[in-house]
Amino acid sequence: MTAMRKLGRVGPEVFPLGLGCMGMSEFYGAHDDAESIRTINHAIDRGINFIDTADIYGPHTNEALVGRALAGRRDKVVLATKFGIVRDAANPGARGANGRPEYVRASCDASLKRLGVDHIDLYYQHRVDPDTPIEETVGAMADLVKAGKVRWIGLSEAGAATIERAHAVHPVTALQSEYSLWTRDVDENGILATCQRLGIGFVPYSPLGRGFLTGAIRTPDDFEPDDYRRTSPRFTGENFARNLKLVDAVRELAAAKGCTAAQLALAWVLTRGEHVVPIPGTRRIANLDDNLGALDVTLSARDLADIDAVFPLGAAAGTRYAEQVMSLLSR
Repeated sequence: MTAMRKLGRVGPEVFPLGLGCMGMSEFYGAHDDAESIRTINHAIDRGINFIDTADIYGPHTNEALVGRALAGRRDKVVLATKFGIVRDAANPGARGANGRPEYVRASCDASLKRLGVDHIDLYYQHRVDPDTPIEETVGAMADLVKAGKVRWIGLSEAGAATIERAHAVHPVTALQSEYSLWTRDVDENGILATCQRLGIGFVPYSPLGRGFLTGAIRTPDDFEPDDYRRTSPRFTGENFARNLKLVDAVRELAAAKGCTAAQLALAWVLTRGEHVVPIPGTRRIANLDDNLGALDVTLSARDLADIDAVFPLGAAAGTRYAEQVMSLLSR
């Protein structure tokens, strides 16, 4: 039986892999709601009890989708959603952040309605608002806990100092940030160490490098016309070719290990600590089952050294987002 992992000192116990639902509604090309609902339910049947969404995905439609999938099964999952990223309908690529208390309250009520639930288990601030003190934002989130609308609170892509300040107001149960073989910023900027010291769970999103680390993407033409990765720095121009060589090295190691590249990449993330719970996203049952195979992959010290040798810290070419979106990170 797979051992559960605990998010935060007083948080929930969850399956070692969660399910990120963003791509079921947006950003990665065409989607099929019926297929996505089947995948969510299959995940629950396989033991996954940690489901992740956000109000920005769609926007709004992903929460509604997840709500439909969980109808009659709400008690089977730890349900996480997020607030705080503001989108501009006139400029789809633009992003802002809002952490004002009144916005926090309104966002929570709207998410509860779309999800069709009476409480959110884990409620994240998706991006830190530089114009609102984190103490005010977290104070409003703490009020939601007192009101019974939220059980635990989290932050996403917050800097170490901000995490410290937030945790002093109300216990932070989880910190969600991008983390994978090709995005290891939290190893260098103190965020992973801060979470471990404070007893905060760490939830890596995009642990498969937005699908690139699976080895299935061989050319930019593999992306659908409306897939945002077509314009993402790591997937364009010379960066794509350089990163593909890194992925091919991972594929070779995985083949020698008798597993897929995705399984090796996820197994690596799982070695980073018992407080680490990655949330790979997929719309397809076959991919989800492949991801679960990572739990059967044991990496020795030699394996980890071999991985570091072919994919060292900072090896990925290109920033993980466009410049404007990068400005919202690690505040």
